[in-house]
Amino acid sequence: MFRFFSHSKRCLQVKRVLQRREQPPWPAHHVAATQKGSFSTTPVDRSSRSDLWPKDVGILALEVYFPSQYVEQVELEKYDGVEAGKYTQGLGQRQMGFCSAHEDINSLCLTVVQRLVERSHLSWDSIGRLEVGTETIIDKSKAVKTVLMQLFQDSGNTDVEGIDTTNACYGGTASLFNAADWVESSSWDGRYALVVCGDIAVYATGNARPTGGAGAVAMLVGPNAPLALERGLRGTHMENAYDFYKPDLASEYPVVDGKLSIQCYFRALDQCYAVYRKKIQSQWQKEGITKPFTMEDFQFIIFHTPFCKLVQKSVGRLLLNDFLAAPKPDTESGIYKGLQSFRGKKLEDTYSDKDVEKAFQKASLEIFNQKTKPSLLLSSRNGNMYTPSVYGCLASLLAQCSAQQLAGSRIGAFSYGSGLAASLFSLRVSQDAAPGSPLDKLVSSLSDLQTRLDSRKCFPPEEFAQIMKLREDTHHLANHTPHGSKDDLFPGTWYLQQIDDKHRREYARKPL
Repeated sequence: MFRFFSHSKRCLQVKRVLQRREQPPWPAHHVAATQKGSFSTTPVDRSSRSDLWPKDVGILALEVYFPSQYVEQVELEKYDGVEAGKYTQGLGQRQMGFCSAHEDINSLCLTVVQRLVERSHLSWDSIGRLEVGTETIIDKSKAVKTVLMQLFQDSGNTDVEGIDTTNACYGGTASLFNAADWVESSSWDGRYALVVCGDIAVYATGNARPTGGAGAVAMLVGPNAPLALERGLRGTHMENAYDFYKPDLASEYPVVDGKLSIQCYFRALDQCYAVYRKKIQSQWQKEGITKPFTMEDFQFIIFHTPFCKLVQKSVGRLLLNDFLAAPKPDTESGIYKGLQSFRGKKLEDTYSDKDVEKAFQKASLEIFNQKTKPSLLLSSRNGNMYTPSVYGCLASLLAQCSAQQLAGSRIGAFSYGSGLAASLFSLRVSQDAAPGSPLDKLVSSLSDLQTRLDSRKCFPPEEFAQIMKLREDTHHLANHTPHGSKDDLFPGTWYLQQIDDKHRREYARKPL
């Protein structure tokens, strides 16, 4: 793992820069790290209003955690007695990670935060905000964030803002937006924000079970980031829908309307893309650029991924949006060749139209292979992680592209949470891909993703089903010690030791 900070006694000194009385809404300069070799900021020129914000606020570092065990989807097809290819080709899934009895949402988040801080050589007092996005609720009052504060105990840092954010798979994105907004606000004290997304996606026995998964992602947020959130470019859509929800608070299993959920996903994608295009074209017009925005203006596109086949269909959906919005699309040659018969379609009438779906999925295949397929490594091999899903796709993209390939690119990101809340936003990648640059370090930090996936232990479907049944029977118990061995956990993994008679949970960490 790369080293962000030099080998001095203190990794990072935090300098508070806000003067809270009679000052403009942003400080004259921001200091997130003063130590040589760290992420650093430069003094802000206040000669123009746009320069009052910290520059290039976004993702400085990213860490991923997934369980050390998995089941093969092709074997699960045989075990479930379904036709060959239903999970592997129909859903596009190869493997599915699942948690041991010793893991819960708290342990997943403890592990990913500890890994990010240690591997980035951060000091715990350099973090001023920590927010968790999750829908895996094990306590209706106590937040996961409060459990994570035990990691800060030795540092004495209790001045850490943020709490849990929940709405299905969207909570991680809401947390990322909140973190970036904090850095750009008058409340920012010069320290980093830490965003944590984690979930355990489990389903009752049946058709939905193969779309499960588990994992966590942690992101360090601050200025001068190699992956900067593009300011003013968020297209959001929210509405009231019952496509996926968890009304039984005694069960981990959701109620799912599969057909409605896919329709809601596509409708949200349409709406978010329309709003995003309107906003970026407005920005372009101010700069004298008059061309329409299309998918071609994204060098890469990542999606929330319930299953990989849905993402491939979503790329086709964006192409349909571009096609219908184009004043005079060329249907004689190029990407729209042969699509003239769909010219009179309305988006809202096409959610269940298989002819439209197949035609635009075929037409967009090259776009999918170039812009999106590299991001599906983790989703295809670990499954749906819920809130971390789209950020697992980001990690997969970074793990499979070089800094030179990524430099200067615009990454479109679609985040969706049932119920529903969705946003399409974009990340602008730094132009500097030189060895030792922040971008180079970020990419290098994820280069072991494939190796880590390969190092997991494969379980037969019979044992997987037994573990799922045991989880169903014991996840809510008090005065309980998890069954089974901890030997298969990755080194450095936090795990649940026991739950006492008052439902209080104790955790320990497996030695590195």
